[in-house]
Parts: sequence; C-alpha cells; structure tokens
Amino acid sequence: MGIAFLFPGQGSQIPGMLHTLPDHPVIRKTLDEVSQILGSHIQDLDSASALESTVSVQLALLSAGVATARTLVAEGVEPQGVAGLSVGAFAAGVQSGVIELSDAVRLVQHRAEMMASLYPNGYGLSSIIGLTEQQVAQLVNDLHTADAPVYLGNINAPRQIVIAGSDAGMTKVLAAAQRIGARKVERLHVPVPSHCPLLEPVAASLRTMLRAMTIHQPTTVYVGNVTARALRTPEAIAEDLVSNIAHGVRWFDATTVLEELGCRLFFEMPSGHVLRELAREAQPEVRALSIGESTIPYALRLASQLHDL
Repeated sequence: MGIAFLFPGQGSQIPGMLHTLPDHPVIRKTLDEVSQILGSHIQDLDSASALESTVSVQLALLSAGVATARTLVAEGVEPQGVAGLSVGAFAAGVQSGVIELSDAVRLVQHRAEMMASLYPNGYGLSSIIGLTEQQVAQLVNDLHTADAPVYLGNINAPRQIVIAGSDAGMTKVLAAAQRIGARKVERLHVPVPSHCPLLEPVAASLRTMLRAMTIHQPTTVYVGNVTARALRTPEAIAEDLVSNIAHGVRWFDATTVLEELGCRLFFEMPSGHVLRELAREAQPEVRALSIGESTIPYALRLASQLHDL
C-alpha cells in the first residue's frame, strides 16, 4: 500500500495560504527559492487582493504545493504516485522529478499571464452537480455557438462536471442543466476558460518554452490530466503539462488510477480541501487528508500507520 500526493488547481486558493504554511525549514527554503526566481517575494501574492489575479493564484498554488510536498519527503514520506489538477500538475511534475522548480515557476507564470491576457473578462468556469458527463456533453453540444462558446471541461466525479467558456454560453447551459434535474449549478472563482480549445494558443506557447528546457526521467509515477493514465516517461509528462490547459481534466479517472496502483492514503497539498472531498466520494476505501486543514505531524502519523499495516 502506498501514498499519493494530490496538488490542487485554481479555485482552491485561500487568502494567507502561504503565510499559514507550517514553520518548517524546507518550506522556508522553498519559498525563498521561488522568490529568488521571481525577483520578488512570493508571500506578497497571497493577500485577498493579490489573489484576484490569475497569475498570483497559480504561482501561490505551485509554491504551496511544492513546499509542502518537499517537507513531507524530508520527513520520510515518499509518494508512490502524484497527480495535480490543472496548474497543480506543475507541482506534481516537480515532485515527480521531471521538471525543475525554476522551470515550473517560469512556465506557470507565462501560462497564467497568457490566460489572463487572452480572456480578461466575460469567460470562466462553472460547476454542474447531479448530471452525468453524457448529459452535460449533450447540453454543451446543443447550446454552443460561435458567439457564445461553451465546452465540456473537467470530470471531477461521475456527477460533478465543470464546463468552460463564455459567460453567455455557460448561462444557457446552467439554466438547461437545472431544467433537467441538476442538484446544484454555480460559477467558480476562476475568471478564465481553462481546459477547453479556447486556450490552445497557451498550450502551443508552453510547448515551445518547454522544448528549450531540460526534462528528467521521473522518479515517481505521474498520473496525467488529459488521459488519466500513469505516465512514466519525461516526454509524456511534459506533453500533459503543456496540453492540459486546452483539454478537459479527467480527475475522477486519475484518482481511480492512483487507487489501482495501490495508493491507499491521499495527501492533498495546500490549500483547501476540494481534492480530499472528491477522493472521499469517489474512492471510499482510500483515506484522504487535506494537509492545509491538518498538520504535518498528523500526516506523518497516518503515513507511519500505513507503513505498519
């Protein structure tokens, strides 16, 4: 039995998320490293006002995820597999050993800046709970237009689907979803249309950047966003990192693969608890813990108990 590290994506950010990380030398060292790469203090990006920026959110999530994962490893916890939702994939890529943190910071910063510049307003993500992937896909196919584009996005759970696109397109789909029985629909706190073809230019630009970087053989199994398969080569992982922004994320399938690989304890890196809740719903035999809402010592005790079984 093994441990999986899960890295959350945009929408899970919390004001003060970097300032409330545990006071651990590995965390301090990692945040200092990111600050040196950026040329400014990364902890300046976690205020409520700063987190209104897509760029701040993505850099803060990357930093919190890598810092916490490194701390767990330093304390003796080695993951059997890693997966990251959306921008969380870059932290998973660092943890798997495929990309350096310095390159991940540059890629994520460019990714976020380009996303914000392409769609500064009028676009985003929405969640539909209570309908199947097939039902939502049919609504999207019926209601998508060139003037009001909308796309199927992330499959977080069998009946928790995210759509992406224009405000007008999403409004039509959410209303139709309610008419056919959705339990809940809501706009997410993500102001860009992630994980749909509208962001293919971002994927193409990231692909060019990554070709100039050195990638390494993974030391840990990385489960991809786009295919939800265990990826074991640097080339496959690099392609998942750059292409997931223009494709839907099959998160439910990804966590199922981690369970099939033998992972029985999932640690969600800060911040938030969305991935913990999704895991508890989808994989009831797996224990899931949000590190951001717990403590490193408690996580270490759980890991020790798993090792003793």
